[in-house]
Amino acid sequence: MVTLQPRQPVNDATIAMINDLAFGGPAESRLVTALRDDDAAAIELVAIEHTEIVGHILFSVLAVTVDERPVKALALAPVAVRPDRQRVGIGSALVRAGLVQARSNGWEAVIVLGHPSYYPRFGFSPALARHLAAPFSGDAFMALALRNGALDGRTGRVVYPTAFDAAS
Repeated sequence: MVTLQPRQPVNDATIAMINDLAFGGPAESRLVTALRDDDAAAIELVAIEHTEIVGHILFSVLAVTVDERPVKALALAPVAVRPDRQRVGIGSALVRAGLVQARSNGWEAVIVLGHPSYYPRFGFSPALARHLAAPFSGDAFMALALRNGALDGRTGRVVYPTAFDAAS
């Protein structure tokens, strides 16, 4: 059985290892550290199975405007599951729990750059993100409105924290 709980600093070495294993290198663990260092981490959860951390998700504060109106938004990045525990629903549980927490904390939207066949199951849409000027585009760049109409408008802009540049 998997339980989800907020990340604790004592978890950080294991979280880094899981991200490195899941993504085949240190880019995502560097991103996590940089976002924490910049106080941009808004929601961070771990998945625990039999007392071991097997997954991690981080949502960070993201600067988004639509028709020059600020939108209280988050970036979902990264979500990682230990390779031997992938494809059993742990990542999905982390995404769902993070979105519930984001909605209950008053966040209005979430942006993700991710697999176009995975994230739509949670309500993410590339169509909703198409009017947002950002460093990313295409079907992997998706948005989810947590508040009805949050991303409605003619033009928008997404500015990622500098941590995303430093981690690549």
